[in-house]
This record gives sequence, structure tokens and C-alpha cells, in this order.
Amino acid sequence: MNALDTNRINVNSPYKVWAEGFVLHFETENGIRYAVDFDWEDNPLYTAYWLNLTNESHKSSPNDRLIPKTLICIVEEFFHQNPDILLYMCSTDNNQQAQRARLFLRWFNGYEQQQKYILRAAEIPGADPEGKPSSEYVAMIVPRTHPQVQAIIDLFDEEIAMFQTNKPQD
Repeated sequence: MNALDTNRINVNSPYKVWAEGFVLHFETENGIRYAVDFDWEDNPLYTAYWLNLTNESHKSSPNDRLIPKTLICIVEEFFHQNPDILLYMCSTDNNQQAQRARLFLRWFNGYEQQQKYILRAAEIPGADPEGKPSSEYVAMIVPRTHPQVQAIIDLFDEEIAMFQTNKPQD
């Protein structure tokens, strides 16, 4: 992955973003510190990275409209530097993955983002370690200008369908 330019991110980011190694950080006006990093997805069919957003402070964050704006600036820089695909899976911490998925979709379904990117999201039913029904929520973001955009969408949809079909039986 090509390195992201924090100077370019900070031109439009409401929160100052800085790098520590390969991890980007920002802190909200409420003192909540976030980390953003990217993990390479080992897939022979396409190049993709998992987008990881971590609340390092482990504090509840109020409805802060500057967090999604900051994250979108980071995503914009990712795609400026890398012609790849972003994948996102909501954390299952505290069994809040459904809420996190709704929040993530709200952040990335703005008009401007819809003009630039295709966002595909899916729920994959499953079970938690104790066998109770639980779902995982995943999403894919791909630039509309990607030369293989339709093939990527089709592959994502096929993989999701496979996971949904192979869900655990009650």
C-alpha cells in the first residue's frame, strides 16, 4: 500500500490527523482518540485492504459529525494513493456490530460519496462463541472509476451469497 499524505488529509479534515508508523490517529474535541489503519487482504483476484477504525480511548463517543468527515478525508487520501478496494467489518465488541454498521452506512451514504464510490454492505448471519445467534456486518467501498468495478461488485456479491447460504443451522 502506498503511504497516505497526512498533509493532504489535513487540508480538509476537521480533526488533525497524524501518523505513527503506518497507523493514522486523530483525537476529537471530547478527547476520544481514534486509530485508522489498513490490512492487506490476501486475495488472488483483486487487491483490497481492510479499513480498521479503532476507538483507542474505549469511551462512548457522542454524535460527533466531525468523526465521519475526518474518516472520509482519510478514505479519500487512501484512494488518491491506492487504486484498490476497501473492505470493512464492524467490530463485534459489546455486541454492538449492528449499530456500528448502521453508523458506518450513514457516514458513507452521503451524496458526494455516492457520486465517487460504490458501497456494498451485507449482513452475514452466524453465531457468537456461545452459540447464540449473531451477525457480522461487512462492507466494500470501490471507486466508480475502477477499471474492474463490475467484476469486483459481482465477486463481492457472490462471496456474500456464499457466506449467507452457509450460515449455521438453528
